[in-house]
Amino acid sequence: MTSDSAEVVVIGGGVVGVSTAFHLAEAGVRNVVLVERDELGSGSTCKAAGGVRAQFSDEVNIRLGARSLEAFGRFGERPGQEIDLHRVGYLFLLSTPEDVAAAERNVVLQNGLGVPSRMIDVAEAEALSPLISTGGLLAATYSPDDGHCTPESVVLGYATAARRLGADLRTRTEVLDIESSGGEITAVVTNRGVIRTSAVVCAAGAWSRRVGGFVGVDLDVTPLRRQVVFTEPMPDLAPVVPFTIDFSSSFYFHREGRGLLMGMSDPAQEPGFHLDRSDAWLPGLAAAIGARAPGLLDVGLTTGWAGLYEETPDRNALIGEAPGGSKAGRFLYATGFSGHGFLQGPAVGEVVRDLYLGREPVVDVSTLDAARFASNDHRPELNTV
Repeated sequence: MTSDSAEVVVIGGGVVGVSTAFHLAEAGVRNVVLVERDELGSGSTCKAAGGVRAQFSDEVNIRLGARSLEAFGRFGERPGQEIDLHRVGYLFLLSTPEDVAAAERNVVLQNGLGVPSRMIDVAEAEALSPLISTGGLLAATYSPDDGHCTPESVVLGYATAARRLGADLRTRTEVLDIESSGGEITAVVTNRGVIRTSAVVCAAGAWSRRVGGFVGVDLDVTPLRRQVVFTEPMPDLAPVVPFTIDFSSSFYFHREGRGLLMGMSDPAQEPGFHLDRSDAWLPGLAAAIGARAPGLLDVGLTTGWAGLYEETPDRNALIGEAPGGSKAGRFLYATGFSGHGFLQGPAVGEVVRDLYLGREPVVDVSTLDAARFASNDHRPELNTV
């Protein structure tokens, strides 16, 4: 096996990993090496629905989402890549008094942090998204700054810029172990050789629990299959379709080319690395479509895909660094985003850069420390899909 060295090794070539590599290299960190067991973006990132938003219930998620939206808005200049950003807004449809009350509180919090979300009535929701049926709806929330873009292009942009700045991004490189001695990391062992290093960033998504286990760090991340489908072209489809979410069922859709991308969570889905497509969720999807957008039942489907969410118990990410003096040494992690990793990727890359350099992070992520599950010091994110 070959042997070389790195100042820091980033494990995982999805959006969080390549964003981290870019921001580290941009900050002047020399000899950044990223390893990805498959191709860049081939894990959860390429299976993301592409939504970008700042409508969350938790302050740290709002801040990460809003900062990332700013980065997506100027992505063509920095790092320099067209990402097909459509700022068509996110529309959350609400059908219970409890959800309306929670949304009202969330909007107040979001507005206080600079997010231009607002409560709207059912008539305005229908005007924004005419494909919906309004039966049972009580209200909705809408933010015009939200939207969607192309995950593969975001990965390409960060990866190209990271390489231009001197980072070494290695694909088809699987991590087999992380060696440590005296409480310090000494090397990352891969199927293509040993990389001597004293610092590791775990951005391995649904595979993070295994990576943390190499150094005795419990990353409470569980893989969970999510699926999306695409419709045939719809000749009468409006040019602007907001990213529309029926909050009670989690059914969502947005425009993708001349048709729609549609998806929803499957409450019957068993956790695990189920990467194959399954038709078992389609009856539930059809029921949700029939209740909220019945006209779509007459539109044919073309294809779809299955990907993995990286779930945590409270649906919030794990971002931080293992405590000093542990077996881990300098082991940083950014994982467990529970469906929000793509949209938070730009800001998370900045945060990990700051943590690595010992700076005050651009967003305070102290509440996302992986050790929080040892106590009751955590709170679920409500605005999940």
